[in-house]
Amino acid sequence: MMPNPTPDSVLHLLTARLAARGLTVSCAESCTGGLLAAEFTRLPGSSAWFETGFVTYSNEAKQRLLGVSADSLRQYGAVSEAVVREMAAGARQAADADYALSISGIAGPDGGSPEKPVGTVCFGLADRQTTYARTARFSGNRDEIRRQAVDFALTFLNETLSSAQ
Repeated sequence: MMPNPTPDSVLHLLTARLAARGLTVSCAESCTGGLLAAEFTRLPGSSAWFETGFVTYSNEAKQRLLGVSADSLRQYGAVSEAVVREMAAGARQAADADYALSISGIAGPDGGSPEKPVGTVCFGLADRQTTYARTARFSGNRDEIRRQAVDFALTFLNETLSSAQ
């Protein structure tokens, strides 16, 4: 059995796939506050495929910059698959990118509820035809949850690109 790839190896694979296929990526972040965009741009050559990143921490920013509907925010909350789908689709459209990833979650230490405890993070991934969403639960302190969320997002995109070959 092969070991799980490290976050660094996932980033290298992802970078190579995007560059080789001439694809572009954008992102929309809430709880990670720009960490995903920072990770995307950590390796040289990212300007060939990384378009832009949106840090939309407030609901108003999600609506204004990404086109998230007030109804979705009211009905499902910012930490929901419905909202991250809209965030990803809005970021992809605004950047005219091939793909966009979005992240919204509860990194803590406060803000959780029985339905959405601290560590709940939702991820959206939009391409030009479809928008996907996943929810994960992470443990640890605020920094650890945010780091795990970035790693999950990179793996989500890498798996999607791998299956789209």
